[in-house]
Amino acid sequence: MGKPIKKRNSKATKKNIASPFNVYWSKNNYLLLSLGFALLIIGYYFMSLGKWNSFPSLVISPIILVIAYAIVFPVAILYHKKELKNNSQDKEIASGKS
Repeated sequence: MGKPIKKRNSKATKKNIASPFNVYWSKNNYLLLSLGFALLIIGYYFMSLGKWNSFPSLVISPIILVIAYAIVFPVAILYHKKELKNNSQDKEIASGKS
């Protein structure tokens, strides 16, 4: 018969790889998101003022809503502050240790 096959310990051979699906949102993202919701409330409030053809309903409200939807929400989603890398990690990568 053949030699018995040695099984490798899978825990010992796994490398610690950072997950690409980490939550990257910080306090600033949540503040921008809440600013967007506040702008939405203000925009829809201005839309409800007066008749359907009043100045706030036709001019002010759309400007505020476009700012909220087109600027504030995408910035809140995409904003990510760059972090400084530790020198120890840089040295390990440069020496080939992972």
